[in-house]
Amino acid sequence: MSITNSVKMALTKAGKKQIDLARLYGWTKQSMSTKFTRGSWFGKDLTRVAEFTGGKLAFVYPDGQIIYIDHEEIKETPDASTSEAGE
Repeated sequence: MSITNSVKMALTKAGKKQIDLARLYGWTKQSMSTKFTRGSWFGKDLTRVAEFTGGKLAFVYPDGQIIYIDHEEIKETPDASTSEAGE
């Protein structure tokens, strides 16, 4: 299953729509639609979606261990296209 389909399922489970997620991001409906179409999801996006829909993002192992990923603990990384040459 694609990540986009997983996000759609999470929204459906929570009774929310793409427009609700767009509002959370402060985006237009079209901008959010483009994100869904491109499937351009990052870890910070997925943790935000999980929290927004009442869930948590996690690594789940066969032995039952679960490691949760908290949205606040993900640090923003600079976009490589905006970094200065020579760094």
